[in-house]
Amino acid sequence: MTSLPGNYKEPAEKKHVQSLVIINTGDGRGKSSSAWGIMLRALGRDWKVAVVQYMKSGEWRVGEEAIGIKLGVHWWHIGAGFTWLSEDLSKDAGVAQEAWRHTKEVINSGNYELVILDEITYPINYGWIPLADVVETVKSRPASTNIVITGRNAPQELIDIADTVSRVENVKHAFEQGIMAKRGIDF
Repeated sequence: MTSLPGNYKEPAEKKHVQSLVIINTGDGRGKSSSAWGIMLRALGRDWKVAVVQYMKSGEWRVGEEAIGIKLGVHWWHIGAGFTWLSEDLSKDAGVAQEAWRHTKEVINSGNYELVILDEITYPINYGWIPLADVVETVKSRPASTNIVITGRNAPQELIDIADTVSRVENVKHAFEQGIMAKRGIDF
């Protein structure tokens, strides 16, 4: 094998596949932002794209949703908001379970070349969505459906079935310096 820049190795054999599973995880900023970059690439290829957001509620006014909808993305923000601000975690769990039921329909429909599951790792890790069901749904997806999963602490079972996993490391973050999230950069 030839060594490439970074820690990549060029495989002896190369193949084309119909779809990929990509995971962006870690404690750093940019997991969802990376997914939005993939969303734009897919739209540039005339793919049908769906996004299901698990943590952001419809009350948020985020730039990625605004432009995604303008460009034809089917967008659902079924999350109940940040759980650390919640007054009723059982209600949040129910919202996450409803989001998962909807997500399964979206994936299994075969209508989308790209499905982004933004911040789904949180409700999985809270035990609100069964990990085994997520793994099975992703593994048995229609052949042409690519999936991007974002969120901290991606479970090993998801990492095992993914084709590409990127771990975003927090080196320094503006929030730690008391700087609030910035419109146009963070949302």
